[in-house]
Amino acid sequence: MFNINSYNEIAAEGLELFEKEQYALDVTDDPDGILLRSADLHGTVLPLQLKGIARAGAGTNNIPLKECSERGIVVFNTPGANANAVKELVLASLLLAARPILEGAMWAKTLKGPDAVQKAEAEKKRFVGSELAGKRLGVIGLGSIGAMVANDAYRLGMEVRGYDPYLSVDTAWKISRHVIRVESIEEVLETCDYITVHVPLMPETAKMIDAESIQRIKKNAVLLNFSRGGLVDIEAVVEALEERRLAQYMTDFVDERLLGIEGAVVLPHLGAATAEAETNCSVMAAETLKYFLETGNIRHSVNFPHVEMAFRSPIRLAIANRNVTNRIGQMSAILAEQGINIVNILNRSKGDYAYTLIDIDEIDADQLGHIANKVRQLEGILSVRVIRPLNRKEGIAHGSDQSV
Repeated sequence: MFNINSYNEIAAEGLELFEKEQYALDVTDDPDGILLRSADLHGTVLPLQLKGIARAGAGTNNIPLKECSERGIVVFNTPGANANAVKELVLASLLLAARPILEGAMWAKTLKGPDAVQKAEAEKKRFVGSELAGKRLGVIGLGSIGAMVANDAYRLGMEVRGYDPYLSVDTAWKISRHVIRVESIEEVLETCDYITVHVPLMPETAKMIDAESIQRIKKNAVLLNFSRGGLVDIEAVVEALEERRLAQYMTDFVDERLLGIEGAVVLPHLGAATAEAETNCSVMAAETLKYFLETGNIRHSVNFPHVEMAFRSPIRLAIANRNVTNRIGQMSAILAEQGINIVNILNRSKGDYAYTLIDIDEIDADQLGHIANKVRQLEGILSVRVIRPLNRKEGIAHGSDQSV
C-alpha cells in the first residue's frame, strides 16, 4: 500500500488512477508520494517516507530540488501535457498585440442609441491594427510549447526564426522545415517584430532577457513571456515601454511593477487554465508517479536520469546516489559476498546524481535486509528501495515497497 498526498485541486481523472486496493489518498502526514500543481514546498519539512513528487505542470520552481536530490527524492514534471493550452494563449496574444481587439470591444460597449451602428462605422478607424502575415516572429526556446508556437505561427503567414542551442532530436523532428533556426539570440532580438520566450527558469536563465537584451530588441517590437516571469528583467521592460522603444510586453505573470503601464498586457497566469490541460497534466503526473513507485523506473524527472528496465524478477533494488566513481562495483561486491547473482542491472547518471536498478532472484528477508543496509552504508548513497512485483489482473508486473 502506497500513501499519496495531493495539493491544490488535482483533476479527478488523475486521482482516479490510484486504485484503492494499492493506494490511500490524503490520509497521512508521511506519504510515499506527493502530487501537486502550484503549491510551494520551499520551507516545508519533507516527509521521511517521501520517495517522489510529481508536479502537474512543466515548471518545478515551487519544489526544493536540491533538498529532494540530496534525499534521493525523485521529482517529476509533465512536459508537453499543457503545451497546446499555452500555445493557443500565445497565438491569441499575438493577435491581440497586432489588432486592438480588446480596446475595440470595450469601446463598443459604450455605444448607445439608434445611431450606434453609424458611430461604430465612423470611429472604427481608431482601432486599426496590423496583420501578422509577413511579420517576423522570433521563438527563443524550441521545446514542446516553443515548437508548437513556431509551427502554427508559420501557418498564420509569419516568417519564423527559432533559437535553441539545446534543441533535442525528438523536438527537431516536430518542427516545420519552414522554421528557420538561427545561431544566436542576438539575431532574434535585433531582427524580429515579435519575440516569444519559451525556456525553463533556472539560475542560468534568470533575467536572460535583461536590460542589455532589451536594448538590442528591434524598435517597436512586441515581447511575449508565457514561460516564467523571472526570465525577464521587469524594470528594464518598464523603462523600454515608457520610452516607447518596446511597443508591448505581453505576459502571463502578474507583477505589480507592470500594472498600469501603457503597453503592458498582464494576464493572471492563464496558460494552462483549460479543462483539457488540467486533466492532461493530472493524468500524466499520476501515471508517472505510479510507475515510479511500483517499478522504480523513472520517466520525466527533472533531478534524476531517465531509467527504465523491464521488471521480471522477484526483487528489485532501486538506488539513488551521488554521481561518484565505483559505486556500481561496490554494490556488485556486496551482492557477490552474499552469493547473489544479478539478473539485470541498469545505471544512469544526470549531473551530480545517479540512479541504479538491480534485479535479483528470490532470497530470504534477513539476507535481503542485510544487503540493503550494507548498500545504504556506502558513501554517497541517498536512498535505497526494495521493490517486489505485484501481478495485476491484466498481467502487467508492477511492484510494492518492502521495508527492509
